[in-house]
Amino acid sequence: MNPEPMMRDEVQFAATPLGFVMRTRLPVVVIVGRPNVGKSTLFNRLVGRRVAVVEDTPGITRDRLYAETEWNGRRFQVVDTGGIVFSEEDPLSEQIRVQANVALEEADIVLFLTDARDGMNPDDMDLARELRPVKKPVLVVVNKADNPERDSFANEFYSVGLGEVYPVSGLHGRGVADLMDVVVDLLPPASEIDVDDRTEVRVAIVGRPNVGKSSMINAFTGEQRMIVSDIAGTTRDAIDTELEYHGEKFRLIDTAGIRRRGKIQGSVEYYMVDRAQKAIDKADCAMVVVDGNEGLTDGDKRIMKLAHDAGKAVVFAINKWDLKEPPDGHPRHMTQIKKDFIKVVKNEIPELNYATAAFTSAKESAGLGPALDEVLRAQEAYNFRISTGQLNRLIQEAVFSRPYSSKGRVLKIYYATQVSTRPPTFVLFCNDPELLHFSYQRYLLNKIREAFPLEGTPVRLTAKSSHKKPE
Repeated sequence: MNPEPMMRDEVQFAATPLGFVMRTRLPVVVIVGRPNVGKSTLFNRLVGRRVAVVEDTPGITRDRLYAETEWNGRRFQVVDTGGIVFSEEDPLSEQIRVQANVALEEADIVLFLTDARDGMNPDDMDLARELRPVKKPVLVVVNKADNPERDSFANEFYSVGLGEVYPVSGLHGRGVADLMDVVVDLLPPASEIDVDDRTEVRVAIVGRPNVGKSSMINAFTGEQRMIVSDIAGTTRDAIDTELEYHGEKFRLIDTAGIRRRGKIQGSVEYYMVDRAQKAIDKADCAMVVVDGNEGLTDGDKRIMKLAHDAGKAVVFAINKWDLKEPPDGHPRHMTQIKKDFIKVVKNEIPELNYATAAFTSAKESAGLGPALDEVLRAQEAYNFRISTGQLNRLIQEAVFSRPYSSKGRVLKIYYATQVSTRPPTFVLFCNDPELLHFSYQRYLLNKIREAFPLEGTPVRLTAKSSHKKPE
């Protein structure tokens, strides 16, 4: 590990609080409405897959959730938002409204979702008053119109004063195609869309509940994109955030805090864990956020091993470090307390000795640039390829320096090759694969790591029987 100590990134960057440039790749269609009118169900219907967690519990979606979709040849983003209420009973209601307002700022089209079964609700009227000044197309969509009889129920929503009403069933798909035809007609012309085709680095932000994952996303982007509170488990979906740093594009995926399977309570908790695991599977790098003030826990180690087992590049973000010591301003200086923390991590999870680390404070917007630097370095290692000639010379020298035998039989390695990247994977052709003891395999892996820049990525090594006749 080669951790970067915490620094205030605003000293280094100037374009935004962290110098990260947000990009709008596609037109944006935002779904808003009060809780439990079926926003997430419609969202999943529009994107053609189950992205948002759907359950008959109000308030399941709390953050903005993004996904891309296509209709009649037009690509656009759909944004699901938390249910908006105008009471103060929910401690997160104000933050949910902030999230919705930010989404409305991004929107090209707004889908104001209501409920045909429940009919007009005072919260619908309150939200309609908020939407009237919006200088963008606002479509009144009446959900749960599962049959023609309920179409007549939708007529009362003309009274909100926002124009045409569109009855649909997000669950069954009824009326959705007609709605999408209208949406596509209202999308801005393709020439106005800034499309950037550069390859992006996909980073899953994972960790136990309440270690500061969402706070880090907010600090990276310079906006309150994620809801942040002291209530563990606030984030329930995996949410993408795009940004640019040092000319590189990143897609950050914030995930619900991962808990042990035995502590999963109900289907919502199950989907939280499932989303996080899928986010790791789709990512190039897992940034494992650890509460530096609390120290390494068994939960942290389980999550780290989850990323390791998935074969992803791994970076540790030791967050909340401002509670341990103030930023010292020296980018390469390692204090003793940092060295001690890294020593604990190496001793507790030796299989992840390859991972790199950065000490961060999301609250102070410190150490975030170095964290992304470590991601870039890990990403390069994750895609690193060694020439066959270099690899064979290295392996032959290692075997010559330290031969290996078992029960009177000598291990002979005839040929070595790298068969893939992401992560770097090597195959040794030898006289007997069973002779390659795990300790000798570790010796060869260490030799490969010593010779090549592979910090931040796992490296896999397997043995196969050679076609050569064993001597």
